[in-house]
Amino acid sequence: MQSPEKIHLARQFRREPTKSEKILWQALRRKNFLGFKFRRQHVVEGYIIDLYCHKLKLAVEIDGQVHIQTAEDDQYRPQILERKGLIFFRISVQEVEEKLDEVLKNLESFIKNLS
Repeated sequence: MQSPEKIHLARQFRREPTKSEKILWQALRRKNFLGFKFRRQHVVEGYIIDLYCHKLKLAVEIDGQVHIQTAEDDQYRPQILERKGLIFFRISVQEVEEKLDEVLKNLESFIKNLS
């Protein structure tokens, strides 16, 4: 069971997304991307993941200022979640905001290589 605090925080993050989260979400929402359903600010094992595809167990993380401030936690979080079977695809805020087409091509290749 997820903590009520994390669920509340994830809802708040969905209501107030960063610019890069908005941009990437528009490309991935409503099964627009390869037919896969992505969720925003999804809580998994007590951690909030920027974008998550349950079918692929794929966590898409946009690394920005928050991740710099929480670098120590971010170092262990992927290890913990990877032990649970999750796969991480990490990108930077700059990549999303300046090279979205390239990000989407890389994500598509990454997903195709999972099969």
